[in-house]
Amino acid sequence: MMKKIVIVFGLIAGLIVSALMLFSIANCYNSADFESSMFLGYASMLLAFSFIYVAVKNYRDKYNDGIVSFGKAFRIGLYISLIASTFYVIVWLIDYYVFVPDFMDKYTTHVLLEAKKAGASPSAMALKVKEMDDYKEMYKNPFFVVLLTYTEILPIGLIVSLICALIIKRKAKLS
Repeated sequence: MMKKIVIVFGLIAGLIVSALMLFSIANCYNSADFESSMFLGYASMLLAFSFIYVAVKNYRDKYNDGIVSFGKAFRIGLYISLIASTFYVIVWLIDYYVFVPDFMDKYTTHVLLEAKKAGASPSAMALKVKEMDDYKEMYKNPFFVVLLTYTEILPIGLIVSLICALIIKRKAKLS
């Protein structure tokens, strides 16, 4: 039963975070509003990963006689996070390579413009240009795109899994 719960809730979380990511990318790609799109992106991750709580509570209360250990609760959250994150990474790869292949150019322009507006010194601008050139170079390799995308979402899923496991764990009562 745990396997079914993990798959169902992992896919639900993956669909939510991916759909909102596509909306967010389309919004920032067309309007260059990267800040609100980033906020929406991380908010959608929290919304999607809130299903970890629902899944663990569902498992505990409906299928495990009201008992779940911290380890089991965390594992359920971990697996849901991995499924949702993988779904997110795959959708981003398709979106990036098929629909927005110049995303890094637009993002680099945005970051450098923001640094300039903030009054970055010429040496700070040179460092920022180098940093963004390095990211653009990494983005030429799909392996690094996958790694960078996982580092964007998976830590949030792990933190939510940890918090949910701490909240929901319940030991058997001693008779």
